[in-house]
Amino acid sequence: MTNPKKQDRDARREQIQKLKAQQRAQERRRNFLIYGGTGLVLLGLVVWVAVVIGGEARKSRELSEAAAQPVAGVQTYEDLSNRHVETAVEYDQNPGVGGDHSPVWTNCGVYTEPVDEGRGIHSMEHGAVWITYRPDLPQREINLLTDLVGERSYVLLSPNPDQETPVAASAWGTQLTVDTASDSRLAPFLAKYVQGEQTPEPGAACTGGVDG
Repeated sequence: MTNPKKQDRDARREQIQKLKAQQRAQERRRNFLIYGGTGLVLLGLVVWVAVVIGGEARKSRELSEAAAQPVAGVQTYEDLSNRHVETAVEYDQNPGVGGDHSPVWTNCGVYTEPVDEGRGIHSMEHGAVWITYRPDLPQREINLLTDLVGERSYVLLSPNPDQETPVAASAWGTQLTVDTASDSRLAPFLAKYVQGEQTPEPGAACTGGVDG
């Protein structure tokens, strides 16, 4: 004879087991959504980082390759004096690319006012590249030059009211003139000539001088 109480207990036990099974299934689904979603996010992040790093590495490689070649349009000047003088000097180029110059150098960095030419040339003697632009250059072009220079060491950027060309990039004995700040030769010029082989005093500081 069937015991009604036992049947009730069995029914309750079965119902409890079903509820526990449902809870475990829900927990598995929740864990899958949480950890699976997190995994997808992490995977996406890894892919994004790989793409960014790969892109930067490719750009760096391409820039190094471009810098290893002659930069089109560069003018070079040889047999330049590097005497330090206290008097003003007139230069054949504008800005000058070498010759007698100030005994004090300009600290490398970005300037919004013209820089003393003799001190700028002393900075180039230490391996700096000096990028100058006409003051009437559009602000968006100036912003491009500022972004190009960034936080680089051994680079000067300043307006030059006396130059005819919109933009000039100068290193010791070397100069490139361009019409726009977006000219693709500017980045290879920096890569090639910042502390480049043309530097009379490689390793000399571009800090510890004066501003401007």
